Amino acid sequence: MAEDEIGAANGLLRSLGYAERDLAVFPAPKGRALLKGNKLLSPLSDDPATVLRVVQELVPPSAELGTGMLRPAELRAAL
Repeated sequence: MAEDEIGAANGLLRSLGYAERDLAVFPAPKGRALLKGNKLLSPLSDDPATVLRVVQELVPPSAELGTGMLRPAELRAAL
């Protein structure tokens, strides 16, 4: 199940215009998922369903973010 959510999150990120180096989701220890990349101030680690929800609801298109950075604390606060 976690691989499906990670794959879905990465598919959404590609559709939003992010290259893997800029923003991607990776499997992490203990069944968690890790959102990381150049457009994120520091990695965000949580369960895969939560990371998928962050990508679906809170990550803007790459063109909209421009040269800005996403901050994990702001993403968590917005959940």
